[in-house]
Amino acid sequence: MTDLPDAFDISPVPAPGPDAVAPPLFRGIYGMPMFVTIPTADLAASIDFWTRGLGFFELFGIPGQMTHLRRWAFQDVLLVAGTPDDTAPALRALGVDAHPRDTMWNTRDIEVITPENTRVVFTAGKVFDPDSVEGRTLRAVGIGTDDNESHV
Repeated sequence: MTDLPDAFDISPVPAPGPDAVAPPLFRGIYGMPMFVTIPTADLAASIDFWTRGLGFFELFGIPGQMTHLRRWAFQDVLLVAGTPDDTAPALRALGVDAHPRDTMWNTRDIEVITPENTRVVFTAGKVFDPDSVEGRTLRAVGIGTDDNESHV
């Protein structure tokens, strides 16, 4: 027996089940326990992806600088103009060994170990160049362009 309430009694999301219905989009303001901040080199494209592709909406923003997106209550994302390259100098100023590295799967990553000893990797996609080393590597595993030169 516990004196704590059932989490579903206070959650805006219904208990899972065959008759569960997604809650409505929540436009209210509340103290957020946690959310992710994602640097993006193309804020407009990121907003389009998150809103049209993932069902988020723009709660508010500063044009060209940041946008606060939300889906359901407590599903918040802050998109900020910038890239992982912008993150590295700030981390190095704190004494964190953070250097961007390009991957063979066409991203630029910065790996950080937090004070809590948690490994966090910031990843940003790079413009796809089918003639680059990364493009050839991806084609070798079946990812790249089809016969019509469409990105697949």
